[in-house]
Amino acid sequence: MKVLTNGNEAIAEAAVQAGCRFYAGYPITPQNEIPGYFARRMPEVKGTFIQSESEIAAINMVFGAAVAGARCMTSSSGPGISLKQEGISYIAACQLPVVIVNMMRGGPGLGDVSPAQSDYFQATKGGGHGDYHMIVFAPEDVQEAYTLTFNAFNYADYYRNPVMILGDGILGQMMEPIEQVNPSFELPLPEKDYILDGCRGREARSMMSLFLREGELERHNAILQEKYKRIQEELCLVEMVDVDQSDVVIVAYGTVARICNTVMREASNEGIKVGLIRPITLWPFPAKQIYDKVKNNAKVLVVEMSAGQMLEDVKLALNGKANIDFLGRMGGGIPLVVDILKKVVSMKGDS
Repeated sequence: MKVLTNGNEAIAEAAVQAGCRFYAGYPITPQNEIPGYFARRMPEVKGTFIQSESEIAAINMVFGAAVAGARCMTSSSGPGISLKQEGISYIAACQLPVVIVNMMRGGPGLGDVSPAQSDYFQATKGGGHGDYHMIVFAPEDVQEAYTLTFNAFNYADYYRNPVMILGDGILGQMMEPIEQVNPSFELPLPEKDYILDGCRGREARSMMSLFLREGELERHNAILQEKYKRIQEELCLVEMVDVDQSDVVIVAYGTVARICNTVMREASNEGIKVGLIRPITLWPFPAKQIYDKVKNNAKVLVVEMSAGQMLEDVKLALNGKANIDFLGRMGGGIPLVVDILKKVVSMKGDS
């Protein structure tokens, strides 16, 4: 049976179904339906909902819940995610499984409440201090938002790493019918033998991200980097449509990828073959898959709701193999089908 819901509430329900029993957050548009949903839903499953006094408080409450072994989540948008960055760095350093949702809005600064993709750097390059990474998923529709959120908790536990769901104001507010079917997860989840739940006859444990003895922090960083290398080898999700025989290949993620699906149909009507590459994991970025799929000297168009942040990763992935162009809008502007199609026609005409 399908249920009509918006992206924010689909994410919240997916979290509940995945076993999330602790949520702390602070209101900010366009993600307010997430804490609103948890406020109603958590008492029904004997979970804990806290509207914290600030975003900084929220991320540290989630830090504490993860240390105690709970499946936990927080969410925000733009400026709120910025305030959480110090806590996210601590969580990554302590290798704790936490799910964080960012429904992006226009920026920089307070910006506006319109959708954007300008938090890509913040999400994928480690927005806080130190050498760390979050796993970053970018759903394109409400159904995928549900599925990816459910498995985000499993990946967080499996890799002992924070996971971010990176959406935008369109995805959060858009309503679609979805099936609330929980996806299978075939990887074995490790025992949480690190949690602080009272000694109970065992040796004492501690959890910290402060390493002051000589060489200790470098050794800890080496452990983290080995884990990130493993994640890059095991977890790169990407959708590719009609790339092999295309005149122009579009690379886009999230909401913009849905817009580009329409561009593909419109271009086909004009006799132009357009392929689409949609990264689903933004970190790790599917660089090898993209390099292997794109032909030599292909024409590639990167489309984003930003000044060109994923563009840099596409350029690094292709390493001079293809001719790359860019179309972007900033500050809450949404790329239009007519403008993307015009760009595609122009690129095809340069053949």
